[in-house]
Amino acid sequence: MTNFPWLKFYPASVDKEVNCTAYSSINDLFDESVRKFGPAVAFECMGKTISYSELDKLSAQFANYLTQVLKLEKGSRVAIQMPNILQYPVAMFGALRAGMVVVNTNPLYTPSEMKHQFNDSGAEVIVIVENFASNLEKIRNEIQAKHIITTELGDMLGGLKGMIVNMVVKHVKKMVPPFSLPGSVSFKSAISKGAGFTFRPVKTTLDEPAFLQYTGGTTGVSKGAELTHGNIVANMQQISAWMKPKLREREEIVITALPLYHIFALTVNCLAMFKIGAHNVLITNPRDMKAFIGELAKKKFTVMTGVNTLFNGLLNQEAFKTLDFSGLKIAVGGGMAVQKATAEKWHAVTGVPLAEGYGLTETAPVASCNPIDGTERIGTIGLPLPNTEIMIADDAGNPVPIGERGEILIKGPQVMRGYWNRPEETANVMHGDWFKSGDIGVMDDDGFVKIVDRKKEMILVSGFNVYPNEVEDAIASCPGVIEVGVIGMPDPKSTEKVVAYVVKKDQNLTAEKVIEHCKGYLTNYKVPKEVFFTDELPKSNVGKILRRKIKEAHIEKIGA
Repeated sequence: MTNFPWLKFYPASVDKEVNCTAYSSINDLFDESVRKFGPAVAFECMGKTISYSELDKLSAQFANYLTQVLKLEKGSRVAIQMPNILQYPVAMFGALRAGMVVVNTNPLYTPSEMKHQFNDSGAEVIVIVENFASNLEKIRNEIQAKHIITTELGDMLGGLKGMIVNMVVKHVKKMVPPFSLPGSVSFKSAISKGAGFTFRPVKTTLDEPAFLQYTGGTTGVSKGAELTHGNIVANMQQISAWMKPKLREREEIVITALPLYHIFALTVNCLAMFKIGAHNVLITNPRDMKAFIGELAKKKFTVMTGVNTLFNGLLNQEAFKTLDFSGLKIAVGGGMAVQKATAEKWHAVTGVPLAEGYGLTETAPVASCNPIDGTERIGTIGLPLPNTEIMIADDAGNPVPIGERGEILIKGPQVMRGYWNRPEETANVMHGDWFKSGDIGVMDDDGFVKIVDRKKEMILVSGFNVYPNEVEDAIASCPGVIEVGVIGMPDPKSTEKVVAYVVKKDQNLTAEKVIEHCKGYLTNYKVPKEVFFTDELPKSNVGKILRRKIKEAHIEKIGA
């Protein structure tokens, strides 16, 4: 660590140190972009666009509603629960400009998950798409929130188009279960009422919280990472510096398929791209691959981010391969490991490398990324971003020698303040100024870091450590495989055995063929002992394969 081996491989065009306090808050950066890019398109969804100036006006009106109609004080928490639609940036920037804290909420949460997050965060306002309002009704009397604002998917599409979308969603596709939320106000009404007041900017500093960003709860109860304006501004500056060699102000068209309520899309797609005046295309339902590819066909897009399953899903669609990729400059994968097979196919189809990045909710999120200058290394998470240090450490928090495995620790201005109202949990993940990621990694002689796996998902086979990522990577390269998830299950002979669940494209693919394929890539104890086929794998809201869900289903179906 003391020699910082990555410095000699740092892209020459990227500053090793950036000014992470160049802005006094996210709102300061917002104001600058509005001044610079006013009439340019800021966001687009379902063919409807809003400019930077229009977003300025609408978000100010929403801020007015919060402060002057609802009389909420600075620091109040505003929960936003919606997919990628135009209402999201309006509500999010409006809440921040009102000096409030945004609580991002997954629309697919169950009522019990919603109840936990709303009460744990102390949310006073909930902004929710009507598609999910019936779940909110079930817990309405069990949460503390005083105000509810509802919106329909088409509310900001305008005129006849908005009316048609809302009618089809509600009455044709039956996507809005009946609900009753007495006292709730429509998003349109909130904007209209806020328009009757003069906007009064609320001074916010870098030390104040901007987001309560909840983790997925895979290691216990879902916790809110308290991310300050300083954390987010720092990561925006770091990301901007990393991508600066290829991106130009006003020229970029960004495809945002990951939900904005997820920290990856929030910081990288929404905020960092806002800084350079990008045209952000919001994809409401990326699982509808046909419609998604149809949207891609309309744009000469230049930037795209996603998770491995999203890129892999696109690559398995013939229509995707016919698109025009001549404008594409950068593609970045994160949120889960990018498999070698996916990266190689992506490069072959698009002509652009798929650069893997790495980060966590607690690091706002980006800590490292592969260079975008053509020196990327497939299978690694690249090099630390400016102002960031990465250490591979043993269980005591001491650095291990180069080439040895250990836990990835991260230090930088993007590391969260802590978990909301959970000082003990915060202490458990901090080693001084270093955040303990829970991921196992190894650093090579050049400073590139490779993630081996999650510390808690490691499989112990006859005293040897087996990391699911490695096995999944081998299986993903097997012809006829679409997706794979690997878990460890108890075994009387070897402590645990490696079990794989595969979604196959080739119906002639057998478990024996998968196992035989693995023998050419893995030492014997890493080769799966059992292979099962399934129509789909359980995934998180951003498409990350959930091994714990695979294990739960396996136990329920077959037993431990």
